[in-house]
Amino acid sequence: MKKKHFLTLFFVLFFALMLTACGGADAEPTPPSAEEPVVEEPVEEPTDEPADEPMEEPTDEPAAEPTAEPEAEAPAVEPVAILTIWADDTRTPILQGLADDFLAEYNVEVVVEDLGVVQDIRSQVIIAAPAGEGPDIYIGVHDWLGALVESGLVAPIELGGIEDQFVLSTLDAFTYTDGNLYGLPYASENLGFFYNTDLVSEPPATWEEVLEIGRELQGEGLVEYATAVSTGPLYNALPIQTAFGGYIFGQDENGAWNPDDVGLDSDGEVAAVAWMTGAVEEGLMPETFDYETAHSLFETGQIPFLMAGPWALDRIRASGVPYAVAESFPDDGAPFLGVQGFMINPFSENVLLAQAFLTEFVATEEVMQLLYETGLRPSAYIPVLEATDDPDLKAMGLAGANAMPMPNIPEMGSVWAAADNGITLAVTGEQTAEEAMADAAEQVRALIRGALAGMVNLPGSYQDQAGCGAQWDPACQATAMEAGDDGLYTLVVDLPAGEYEFKVALDGDWTTNYGSDGAQDGPNYALSLASDSTVTFTYDPETHLVDIATE
Repeated sequence: MKKKHFLTLFFVLFFALMLTACGGADAEPTPPSAEEPVVEEPVEEPTDEPADEPMEEPTDEPAAEPTAEPEAEAPAVEPVAILTIWADDTRTPILQGLADDFLAEYNVEVVVEDLGVVQDIRSQVIIAAPAGEGPDIYIGVHDWLGALVESGLVAPIELGGIEDQFVLSTLDAFTYTDGNLYGLPYASENLGFFYNTDLVSEPPATWEEVLEIGRELQGEGLVEYATAVSTGPLYNALPIQTAFGGYIFGQDENGAWNPDDVGLDSDGEVAAVAWMTGAVEEGLMPETFDYETAHSLFETGQIPFLMAGPWALDRIRASGVPYAVAESFPDDGAPFLGVQGFMINPFSENVLLAQAFLTEFVATEEVMQLLYETGLRPSAYIPVLEATDDPDLKAMGLAGANAMPMPNIPEMGSVWAAADNGITLAVTGEQTAEEAMADAAEQVRALIRGALAGMVNLPGSYQDQAGCGAQWDPACQATAMEAGDDGLYTLVVDLPAGEYEFKVALDGDWTTNYGSDGAQDGPNYALSLASDSTVTFTYDPETHLVDIATE
């Protein structure tokens, strides 16, 4: 049954305004009704007079069938509005399939535009929405909220009493610190704990047991390591960090993230990083955090345990490695929870129509099932999640029951590079866990205070060759550019031969960054050096482009 109660007032006002606008001496003629007109046949009056023409003699020939008059066509009615949706290539066909039903129900045309991948949508919304050229609805991820809410680029949404149909944590993820809900979730994703069923009969209950099993299998010559961590240890090793009591930001009594409480140097976080450092020193974990390395080791049976997300299921299944996904992490560690959903553009003239489309046409078991089947992510919609027959996604959903929604505040942008670099410096032995995480926490606090406001940096894969502790660090002082009297910024570094990539980042974090096209969140610059070179980078703040000279 459709839930139209919150739209009644909208349409009463809408058509009342239309009638008012059409009134007066100069009004256009009222358009014909959409109903098919009734054609009345003339009725003959009865008479006692004989017919003038004699009656025809009966014949054996069959009487001719009466010719049917063509039915009058219903006049076309123009849609009262157009609802534009920006989606990725996976969700676009599903949403297009709802267009005819929405047109029939509300006489509103639905146009779905495919923007490729989800990550590309945000940068386009930032540019188009304030200019009145953006969509009415767009797909996004909950951790965009910090920047979107602060910039006024997303509208609160009312679910109209269907909140209990969604996994609570997915609604929490789309709820901002002001208490408003800003998205209708359709899928969640978090890491799962994979284990090789040929090597291990039952998943370990603790992280110490992970190492114990690894030692035994390593001693038998069956594996190379106990486990490995993918690129980005803050995200991909969070179940280790939370198991030891580590955290990113504290929360206030209402559950809102507190950017003044940075936990990267907390006792739990330091203990977790020390555990990883010890595993590396013992040879039970590689010191590199690399996606391909970690997955290849698991898929070839060289490690018994791997933390991976649903995005890796296709390649793990294709590898043929025997595996299962545990329903929890060792020591009940919590992974990050990412939630995908639909958001509404506050600059839209069709906010109520957008809400109707989402709550009445998208939030159905049929559509949510299609979104689940094509996205290979646990559904945020309880009826679909409970009915899934995919054991891997079901196990990941259980493992993510206590998952930590990725903080959706703007300050989270200041955390990633600092935390990843801190963990890397510790496990490679360049600093102790205490030193590395203390430096990381201080860098984050400085960024939040605005201490790096005005910094123009070139984070990239070359930075570890230019005096930085790690790559892709937007706050590294060694690659900060210097302003010249001509208004341009320059950086000169000596680099060995090789292939590199970089971007422009402002203010020490990733919130404002420019790619090789000069656009926010644009593609990486590519730098190819055939020999050792002195490289001069010159950045123009007007065009946001970088010129590269080598000698």
